[in-house]
Amino acid sequence: MARIVAGIACSHVPAIGAAIDNKRTGEPYWTRVFSGFEKSKEWMAKTRPDVVICVYNDHASAFSVDVIPTFALGCAAEFPPADEGWGPRPVPVVKGHPELASHIAQSVILDEFDLTICNKMEVDHGLTVPLNLMFGSPREWPCPVIPLAVNVVQYPPPTSHRCFMLGRAIRKAVESYPGDLRVVVFGTGGMSHQISGPRAGLINSKFDKAFLDNLTKDPQKLARIPHVEFMREAGAEGIEMVMWLVMRGALDTRIDEVYRFYTVPASNTAVGHIILENRAKKAAGKVKRAAARAGSAVRRSN
Repeated sequence: MARIVAGIACSHVPAIGAAIDNKRTGEPYWTRVFSGFEKSKEWMAKTRPDVVICVYNDHASAFSVDVIPTFALGCAAEFPPADEGWGPRPVPVVKGHPELASHIAQSVILDEFDLTICNKMEVDHGLTVPLNLMFGSPREWPCPVIPLAVNVVQYPPPTSHRCFMLGRAIRKAVESYPGDLRVVVFGTGGMSHQISGPRAGLINSKFDKAFLDNLTKDPQKLARIPHVEFMREAGAEGIEMVMWLVMRGALDTRIDEVYRFYTVPASNTAVGHIILENRAKKAAGKVKRAAARAGSAVRRSN
């Protein structure tokens, strides 16, 4: 069966994408941001997922105030980068996985989550920046990506609990897929930030770090955070962190924290990042290594 092996949470600050596109990653301001993802890229190169499910929010690129789906799943074969006002980002077209995406849609909808199915959709920095941070800047993305857009722009966004439970439904869907696939789920956006109004530039590192702690230790506590607390503690755009709970809900109850990184600021935003592995992934890795050692011993004896 298919299985989810790990989850990644990662900010998707648009200025990070601009720094990559304009070859400014080596500048002192940006070096501290990008250096925090070097270990992450090494981890990703070793993990080599067959599919990524990327939970992100659209920034009025694929959707507008005319159509605002709460959850929208990309089921197309490919997703071109959106023109966000300066032309599309110079990144590869995102290749989808229509078979798994359609299976997830059927399973999740029958579990009473009303997804919008998108057979045509452009993707913006909310999705492509995290791909850059985890995969670098390849000519082609190394695996198919299934986009899952969550409305955190127009009130009312989904609750923390609803997002966490959607993650559980996605896990159930993936595990019922007949193909042998290793899946990594991305939760993107955040951390604390506010881009307009009297509190523009707000960053609450205490709240952010506690959120990172509880992603590992007590995600159920995070699933009880109401909208007003996100706005009060993390700024108007801090609500994006509910998307991290979709990722966490898709993982096992007991997980291992592999790596985390936090820095402020990047643009006017706190940058947060964490990698969580299901323990079954590590057990499978040990079995694989043991089999390799056994095979090597047999070859030596022959």
